Amino acid sequence: MTKIPNQSFWTLWNISFGFFGVQIAYALQSANISRIFATLGADPHNLSYFWILPPLMGIIVQPIIGVFSDKTWNRFGRRIPYLFVGAAIAVLVMCLLPNAGSFGFTVGAAMIFGLLALMLLDTSINIAMQPFKMLVGDMVNEEQKTKAYSIQSFLCNAGSVVGFVFPFLFTWIGISNTAEDGVVPDSVIYSFYVGAAILIGCVIYTVLKVKEFPPALYNEYHGIKEEPKKDSPNIFQLLANAPKAFWTVGFVQFFCWAAFMYMWTYTNGAIADTCWGTTDTNSADYQAAGNWVGILFAVQAIGSVAWAAVLPWLAAKTNRKIAYSLSLVLGGVGFISTMFFHDQYLLFVSFILIGFAWAAMLAMPFTILTNALEGYGHMGSYLGLFNGTICVPQIVAALVGGALLGLVGGSQVMMLVIAGIALIIGAVCVFNIKENKQK
Repeated sequence: MTKIPNQSFWTLWNISFGFFGVQIAYALQSANISRIFATLGADPHNLSYFWILPPLMGIIVQPIIGVFSDKTWNRFGRRIPYLFVGAAIAVLVMCLLPNAGSFGFTVGAAMIFGLLALMLLDTSINIAMQPFKMLVGDMVNEEQKTKAYSIQSFLCNAGSVVGFVFPFLFTWIGISNTAEDGVVPDSVIYSFYVGAAILIGCVIYTVLKVKEFPPALYNEYHGIKEEPKKDSPNIFQLLANAPKAFWTVGFVQFFCWAAFMYMWTYTNGAIADTCWGTTDTNSADYQAAGNWVGILFAVQAIGSVAWAAVLPWLAAKTNRKIAYSLSLVLGGVGFISTMFFHDQYLLFVSFILIGFAWAAMLAMPFTILTNALEGYGHMGSYLGLFNGTICVPQIVAALVGGALLGLVGGSQVMMLVIAGIALIIGAVCVFNIKENKQK
């Protein structure tokens, strides 16, 4: 098998640069969905149900994108056509979603419109996002994958910072952060508009700069003897032949992504209650808390950027498992600390620690898995299926979120404590990961 040559820093950068724009869209969604639906009139006990759609669309869409992109070979590339189409659809939907309360609909109709727009937005983001992880698996050798995914993690978190701070920034420059009952403020609406413009610009940059390997060279670099189209196992055959790393990393993923589902769902309500002392979703204080959640998520992303720079060094000095597990423990501590910090600035400490876990979640699972998949073929299909380990825990967490909230007396900050406990359980499970190619 011919080894993939080392890539320059800028080649690795260009492969992932479009991810910066995609992540702005994802950050705007993750920081504002609970805020948007709460503003439209959703009950806090039902908020988690609105979060079922994003992972549900992911578990459907990403395996399909993986299978089809494995079979796509044309002059535009293999993965790139999918990321461009996904980004183009996302741009259109980003202009619709925050306006769900602005078209004069009844509360019920506005909710339905918002849900349909959310479904389309997350579908398109998934179509655009997955090819970036596949491009690293396709075009980067084993020695450089940690570096490549760390660059992707940096761009991901840099995009998150931009997306998270937009509502706060627009409010600061004088755009209204309040609106009539049931209408999303202009500060949020304009954030989605600007995010959409940046998204398409970044994706066009990657499309123009990255040239994927042609089929024969790809097969040579990955030790694949047959053309992919001659060997088309079904999903169940792929899962039966998956390396142990697929399953053992996936088990860790369950606890990690359930934790972050609760962060996205309940942070807005938790911070509004503990720091601003309000649960009135139409009050100026609640909307101010919503802006501050964007700042906290940006702090999380900054912590993640910093930790992503440390992770390769830490993994080299110890090993991947220790670096991965330590990151998750620190994130768990960050979540639990939100119960004790009632000052909005002290929460910076909490969310920096949460960012450490996020950095490891973005880099470590895909480094371990793609290394274990060398020589298997069907890289895109496996990465698409692996997305199930991201989506299933979010769906489960969303389904039981309302019941758990009832068990903790309606305290949304206690849901963040539960998230911290889940991350610590995941940290323990890291040591069960099998990193080799054993089936």
